[in-house]
Amino acid sequence: MRIIVWLACLFIIGGGGMLHAAVNVKVKRAVEGSFASVEKIEAEHLILSKKKASSIQKRAKAKLDTKLYRYYRFVSHGQSVGYGVLIARKVRTKKATVLYAFDPKGKLRFAEIMAFGEAPEYLPSDIWMQQFKQQPITAPLKLGKDIPTVSGATLTARSISEGARIARAILLEAIVK
Repeated sequence: MRIIVWLACLFIIGGGGMLHAAVNVKVKRAVEGSFASVEKIEAEHLILSKKKASSIQKRAKAKLDTKLYRYYRFVSHGQSVGYGVLIARKVRTKKATVLYAFDPKGKLRFAEIMAFGEAPEYLPSDIWMQQFKQQPITAPLKLGKDIPTVSGATLTARSISEGARIARAILLEAIVK
């Protein structure tokens, strides 16, 4: 009981800030480059039900590593002008976290690597990452099909392209519905 009272006090004193996620500076910088009119970036957490996770896996044709995701809503003049979904996936032995940004209709505007735990030689080039800009909602985003592989970084390329499909499925199935 003491723990509950202590946590409630901490919540009240802290202004309830534990429920709202802060927007990372790297996210803000990446978004401002592609969504010029964004006035506010709202960070949210999403917990997928078993049924929703299964539906997203089926749509993305990729395995989900978790049911907990962070996403962002980009707001301009009170309207949503886009969304960003953070996906952290294992590449070889360590994770890469990528922000996938979409317009409200599901068009992939860009993919930006936020954190990369693997050795630098496995990091894809900026030129390779540019392939994820302005991809229509109908793009399969399949490695070896519309996304070429990266010599020496095939696992990274696979992780990023699967992440793009997962992010798009999360956006369409759980965020904008």
